[in-house]
This record gives sequence, structure tokens and C-alpha cells, in this order.
Amino acid sequence: MLEDEFAELIKSGGAKTSGGSAPAGVLTPRERFRRCMHFQTVDRVPHWEFGYWNDTIKRFHREGLPKQYDDNWKVERYFGCEHAAYVGGDLGTRNHRKGQTIEVRGDVTIKRDGLGVLMEVNTSGTDTIPHYLEFPIRDRASWVAFRDEFLPANIDERVPADIAKRGAELLRADVPVGVNFGSYLGWVRNWIGFENMAMMFYDNLPLVEEIVAHNAGIILKVLDRVLPHVSADFACGWEDICYNSGPICSPAMFDRVVMPHLRPVLKLLRRHGITVIFTDCDGDVSKLVPLWLGAGQNCMFPIEVRGGTDPVKLRKEYGREILLIGGVDKMALLRGREGVLAELKRLEPVVADGGFIPHVDHRVQADVPYDTYRYYVREKLAMLGWKKEEIAAIEPLRGLK
Repeated sequence: MLEDEFAELIKSGGAKTSGGSAPAGVLTPRERFRRCMHFQTVDRVPHWEFGYWNDTIKRFHREGLPKQYDDNWKVERYFGCEHAAYVGGDLGTRNHRKGQTIEVRGDVTIKRDGLGVLMEVNTSGTDTIPHYLEFPIRDRASWVAFRDEFLPANIDERVPADIAKRGAELLRADVPVGVNFGSYLGWVRNWIGFENMAMMFYDNLPLVEEIVAHNAGIILKVLDRVLPHVSADFACGWEDICYNSGPICSPAMFDRVVMPHLRPVLKLLRRHGITVIFTDCDGDVSKLVPLWLGAGQNCMFPIEVRGGTDPVKLRKEYGREILLIGGVDKMALLRGREGVLAELKRLEPVVADGGFIPHVDHRVQADVPYDTYRYYVREKLAMLGWKKEEIAAIEPLRGLK
């Protein structure tokens, strides 16, 4: 988050429309988040969203979104979304090199990024995931070189010098405060490559375990230095290791490789009073949910419905043991207003039960008309308990029939 955005969040309470602060209601966004995620009564459920693809924002501009709202942050604020403030240390890779363009062939560019990943990027048409050609970690020798250059265990340099000041400022914040607890397999997958890692689990498991342990060790040590200065409402990580057929490895392999290092981090977070803990993982996470819940990672996000995860099913299976963020099927927005209403009605009982902040389960696709998105936000807010005058204060929802 940029410095000016950080300051604006603390000052504004995190819920601004284009015409000024949104109606405050009874609770601050921070109080609202805490109460919602602990199954307590709220004046209205928090209004969060996941963002938009670049092509989506361009389409919205053509269909009525003012041009000055040209990134995810600005569009979400225009639609009255509440945001969180984040604080923490530097958990990941460092000392990135300058990226290089290797070759340009018409609409295709071959380039190497700052960590040494070689990729083929399509520079025309819709934004797509690159075609990856080569990864920096292939064996133990390349891992040692990568570790020494990009992943040094220099804990002092990873902890912000002003962490005590930041923590004190956030005590007064009216928005939820989050701390990042990193990634335990997703980052490693990015350094090795999907297919290569799938093979390495069987061809060289000790190397995978060594890489995961080194990465997790840095995370634990940094958090141990940061958390005494921070009063956080939630902790979030990132994995993206699941697909529509499940995780990149079996639950037994995940339990062996990841959980011995994740459990101490989760215990540390809870020791510092953080009771809402989630990691960003797309796809079907259902096989990993029991492992995460058993260790104290109690919230699922973004609950990608088409990917095989569903907030209704999760709540039915785990009850109030599980917390939920996301879970609105992005494909429903492609079915127009009827599809939007049907999806919201499907989720409404889980929203009423509590412990659930619904939003689109990934970035809004470019196939979604601006009018449909406006309708979705208005109807979602009505379901979340927002008053008519509160909805009317959000500029893009005014005049919507």
C-alpha cells in the first residue's frame, strides 16, 4: 500500500465514495469486521471486493465508468468498498535484478524477470498468463545460488525500522488491520515451476523440504519481531496451489512438507491475539481445509466456486468453525441480473449466519457489462443490510433502475 493511501485509510475510516465519506452507521469498518467475523450482530456486513482485470476496467470506461478511476483501488473506492490497512515485514525474495527483454517476435516477447524466470508474453489482445519457459531453481546447486542472492536470512533488514510507530498509529485506525504471513508452497512453486515441482516431490523431496524450511524460517523470525508492535485483526497469506482438481500435491505430502513450518507461525499469530487467519488460494481447496482448520487457519479466501470450492458447502460441513471471505461465483455476473439475484439468494442464508464477507470470488471478468456490475453491487449491499440512503450515497449506484 502506498504511503498516501495508508494515511487516507486511517483518516477516512476506509469507506469513501466519490462524494466524501460513506455514512458511518453504528460501527466503524474495523468494529464491523471484528464483529462479523466473530458471529456477532452488525449494523451491516462489510463491503469488500477482489478487484478487476485491466480489460474489465477498460470496458467499464467505455460503458460509463469515469476515466479517472483507472485501477483496482480507485474503482473499489468509487463503489464504496471498505478497505483494510496492512503492516508487517519483508518476508519474501529480495535483491531482484532488472528484468530483461530477450527477444521480440511480433506480438510475442521473450523476457526474463528479476528472479531469473524466463517467459513468453503475449503483448496483444487480452491479458493472459505468460508461457513459462525456464525457472531459476532446478537442483540443489541452483537453489543455493538462488537462496544466497534472493532469499538471504537477514532478519534485521527485513523488519521495518519504524514498525513500533506504525503499530502505534494503527491502534487508532478505524479500518481492519492485517498482517501478512507469507507463502509456504506457492512462492516455492513460482521459483521451481509447476511441472518441475510436481516431479521434484518424488525425485528430490529433501530439496523441496529444505527450500520450504528456509523460506518459512525467515517468515517466522520476521513475524516474531513484528507482532509485539502490532495489534492486528486478521492475518493473510498467499498460496494459489490448487486447481479445479485439487492441490498441487496430496494432503499427506502437504502435511509432511508444509504443516510442520506453518503450525508454529499460526501459533505465533494466535498468541498475539489474531483469530481471523486466511490464505489466498484459488481452485478446489477442500482437501486442504481439514489441515488448515486443525492448525488454526480458520478462514477460507477467495472461495472460487467454479474452481470447486463453495461457501454454502463449507459452512454446511464445518459450521461456525470456518470463516468465509469471497464466494460469489464470478460466472453468475455473466448471466445478467437474473444470474446475480440467483447467486445472492443462494448465499443469503450463509451471510445471515455470520462469519462471511461475500464478494466476487476473483477479479471481475471483462465479459461483465458495467450495468450488470452496478446492479450486482447494489443488490449485494441490500443483502448485507445497507440502508437505502447509504447505498444512494455511492455515486455509481445513483440512478440505477
